[in-house]
Amino acid sequence: MSAGPRLGIDIGGTFTDFVLVEEGSVLAAKVLTTPHAPEEAVFRGIAALEAERPGFAAEAAGVIHATTLVTNAILTRRGARTGLIATAGFRDVIEMRREVRYDLFDMFIRYPAPLVPRELRLGVRERVLADGSVLEPLQEGDVREAARRFREANVDAVAVCLLHAYANPAHERRIAEILREELPDAELSLSHEVHPEPKEYERSSTTVVDAYVKRLTATYLDRLQHGLRQRGYARPLFMMLSNGGTATADIAKRFPVQIVESGPAAGVEAAIYFGGRLGLSSLLAFDMGGTTAKLCLVEEGRAARTRHFEVDRVHRFKAGSGMPVAVPVYDLLEIGAGGGSIARVDDLGLIRVGPESAGSDPAPACYGLGGVAPTVTDADLALGYLNPDFFLGGDMKLDRARAEAAIAARVAEPAGLDTARAAAGIHAIVNETMAAAGRVYVADKGKSPAALALVVTGGAGPVHAVGLARRLGCRRVVVPPLAGVMSSLGLLAAPIAFERSRPVNRRLAGLDVAAVAQELEALAAEAVALLPPDATPEVRRSADLRYHGQDHALEIPIGGALDATLPEQLAAGFVAAYEALYGKVDDDNPIEIAALRVEARQPQPPPALPAPRAGKPGAPVTTRPAWQHDAARFEETPVYRRETLALHQEIVGPAIVEERESTTVIGPGDILRVHDSGALIIDLATPDREG
Repeated sequence: MSAGPRLGIDIGGTFTDFVLVEEGSVLAAKVLTTPHAPEEAVFRGIAALEAERPGFAAEAAGVIHATTLVTNAILTRRGARTGLIATAGFRDVIEMRREVRYDLFDMFIRYPAPLVPRELRLGVRERVLADGSVLEPLQEGDVREAARRFREANVDAVAVCLLHAYANPAHERRIAEILREELPDAELSLSHEVHPEPKEYERSSTTVVDAYVKRLTATYLDRLQHGLRQRGYARPLFMMLSNGGTATADIAKRFPVQIVESGPAAGVEAAIYFGGRLGLSSLLAFDMGGTTAKLCLVEEGRAARTRHFEVDRVHRFKAGSGMPVAVPVYDLLEIGAGGGSIARVDDLGLIRVGPESAGSDPAPACYGLGGVAPTVTDADLALGYLNPDFFLGGDMKLDRARAEAAIAARVAEPAGLDTARAAAGIHAIVNETMAAAGRVYVADKGKSPAALALVVTGGAGPVHAVGLARRLGCRRVVVPPLAGVMSSLGLLAAPIAFERSRPVNRRLAGLDVAAVAQELEALAAEAVALLPPDATPEVRRSADLRYHGQDHALEIPIGGALDATLPEQLAAGFVAAYEALYGKVDDDNPIEIAALRVEARQPQPPPALPAPRAGKPGAPVTTRPAWQHDAARFEETPVYRRETLALHQEIVGPAIVEERESTTVIGPGDILRVHDSGALIIDLATPDREG
């Protein structure tokens, strides 16, 4: 991207966040999300930024966007009327799934309804074998008959997923030609383009999701691009991908399934960026917004990725209860805990929080927008952590009386508590919910929380970060500048990147290195072709390796030369990774390559943030009663404004630090220091003390 202002836009469940970076200056904005038409919130935020920096849109070098549009479309079933063409006899793969029960003891087990009803799942006679050879030619009459039935059913999109099309896509390509003749207005998704890898169920599910949301995604992005052009922006719009890279909006319209985890990836990118600035080798990214909280382990500047991802889970935290989407995503933990999470009392008289959220409509009770259910934000306000007159810098007033009334009516009275203790219970429970899930997540990675700094983003994150860290066992919390909109800054730090893959099945012993090099070169050409024409990309190569007879593989980077030493490189990397993950190796079993991958990346210039001011330490602007969990009472607590804090200033808690987009709460004895980067580094006095 050329020089000029750069804008990051992150649409969340409650707020839409904006960060505008230009030559060391940063402007931020935060507006309520408009779920019925997400672009309305985008244009409202741009107008707010234009009031502070007139004309920036026309001068902007780039706009990068993250959205939950695809996920929300699946959850609310707002996608296109979609048909599926499969190999005859295999039309029910997406409903038969893997015939594995995610809960062995649930007699009434449920799964999400397929996006394609059975009457629109049609088989055509053809058969390609796993080696790519054709056993039975395609019967084109079957395709034309399927097209006729789709036309009569008013189908808007068609997913095509044939057996082993990843090995030989000729039949899928011919079907696409026929469908473009017979159904010229229908959107098409072909499995060999969307996910060219084995595992029929995952490939079918991913292709169906891509087709289902293609028109909706294109319509939204067209409206967004049109609105940006009206405001003077003439350059390409970029989208955050699920793998942490970015691509042009045109590529996102072509492969919309790639943006299914667009929003959460932005938060991870932000933590990676700031962890690098602080020289943190290992950290735990914590992003808590209005609807959910996310945790992601980052090591050596990289977050682990996975291709085992699901949307629309019947049970949100039970793997196997949703639809698989086989795209590379960050391996993060998502928890139904955010500022808008609703508190209630269950049948046993116990306080429960989430996963249901008030979102931006009807929103927390204290927003005064019609919400009546008590939320985490209402509890934080009632506890004195939030300033009702300085929320979003004073642009949005909070109603403490409404918050306390909602807590009293729906939590305190049913639980037999006073309002303050009920609010304290809500705050503590949501922290424990996040900590309990986080302990398992970190332990599964073979790590200790004590060795990890908690890097915090999201509007609600800094309020809860110290309490979460204390319960989780982390000893240090890092609150970057602009933490409340840091995901939008992460968009500006992410590279333009795209990945292509190809399945293979070759043993390392006797590997034809020349053939592998040729295939990697072809994949690199495909990936680079998806980047902007003026890109000068970095190319990262990797291979999925496994022991012979295994199903799941480990991704191993290819960092050395593509010569005779390649098998030895890959074997050493695989054995080390396998032993680290499973604690043992199988020396008697041959290692084989399951897939080759190439990622083409165009790094972006890092956003420059202004340094904290030097000079006299900033003094508290006021004090106010804030709840102290140790003492179980309100105590007068000093309140600072973040912009007044000086470089290397030290504050001993309890204290509250306010800024426009978020508020940081530190406990008694905790020590806060202002880092050269502008981050607030908080060292906890003692772990596991919050009540």
